[in-house]
Amino acid sequence: MEQKESIQPQSLKREIGLAGAISYGVGVIVGAGIYALVGRVAGYSGNAIWISFLLGAVLASFTGLSYAELSRLLPTAGAEYDYILEASRRKFLAFIVGWLVVLTGAISAAAVALGFSGYLKVYLGLPDAMMATILVLALSTVSFWGIKESIWLNAAFTAIEVLGLVMVIAIGIPFMGTVNYFEYPSGFQGIIAATALVFFAYLGFEGIVKIGEETKDPERTIPRAIMASIIITTALYALVGIAAVSVIPYQQLAASTSPIADIALKAQGQELFVVLSGISLIATTNTVLVLLIATSRIIYGVAKSVSITFLSKVHPKKGTPFGAIMVTAALTIPFTFLGDIELVANVTNFLTFVVFLAVNLTVLVLVQRGACCRGPLRHFSVRRLPLIAILGVASSLLMLFQYSLEVVAISFLMVGLGAIIFRVILK
Repeated sequence: MEQKESIQPQSLKREIGLAGAISYGVGVIVGAGIYALVGRVAGYSGNAIWISFLLGAVLASFTGLSYAELSRLLPTAGAEYDYILEASRRKFLAFIVGWLVVLTGAISAAAVALGFSGYLKVYLGLPDAMMATILVLALSTVSFWGIKESIWLNAAFTAIEVLGLVMVIAIGIPFMGTVNYFEYPSGFQGIIAATALVFFAYLGFEGIVKIGEETKDPERTIPRAIMASIIITTALYALVGIAAVSVIPYQQLAASTSPIADIALKAQGQELFVVLSGISLIATTNTVLVLLIATSRIIYGVAKSVSITFLSKVHPKKGTPFGAIMVTAALTIPFTFLGDIELVANVTNFLTFVVFLAVNLTVLVLVQRGACCRGPLRHFSVRRLPLIAILGVASSLLMLFQYSLEVVAISFLMVGLGAIIFRVILK
């Protein structure tokens, strides 16, 4: 691994500083999750919704630092697949984790597409699954035609999404202080259930490690960027949550299919409702597109590693991995027919916590081999064991027990499907 560290930095120019890395991180994390799920979260946590956002940030921080350490050791595009392969030295385990990463991308796209349907339903009376499926097919076509995302376009979409959240906070300021923000009718278990759901809004922080090869002083910059990005998004999310329950009673908010827009309607009227509905549609569309592109590239990367020819082919004219794009759409669309955005998001979260459990265990295995930790985790170690990784393992295990049997059953079916694919196609 030491050899990789000395060779890899020469492959890409290190031009991203701390400010750039933080900007990228906030852009990756702030997506449509908050737009689609704030109402459902309030249904569990009541007016104490902000507590769930804070707990979600803590959970993200534990695993975020483990990702930062592993990205320093193995700065590769394969990320989780390569991490698990290095620790376990078993392609089957590495493939299963890589498969789960692919699934979480596809299912996340389905969940956000359902969020898009919730906002579009205000204007069209079509079924949610139909609108979500049309969106996935349309954006998969855009992805195939060779869309080139530039930094300024990505920043523009991020700015629009953040602007929408800032508008909600501003709308809620006159209403703040009118409710008890420590009211959580379902008790602390409701807070934990809300945290299990709200974690969907934090997904993406682990993607910051992907720019490690292009970052100046990544050993210091990446961990700081991860933590700063989580802190910034947590402040936005918590304030949006407080504004939301201040304007609309959490019972009504929980039943809304377009919670952000409904806040504007209640506080300011129809004109701002239309504006925030439009911003929400932009946010959800952009997030689905990014997820579909990213997931297809993950499939393409893993396919190259395990020699699946069809999925590792690039279209000669478009220059895009057409097979991987088709498979991504095929994986995403069935989950839109589950219809329930909360169910889809929770399946995503469950599989994500399985991946996070594997990532944190990988850190502990590499510590025992003496390959880790020289990064920030060494400052939080007892007898060479990194406490952050141990807390990451414990919190991931705890959260895995917060989901319904339906979520667990669907998730295990997905894991089983991955095992079948490996045994039949790749063994």
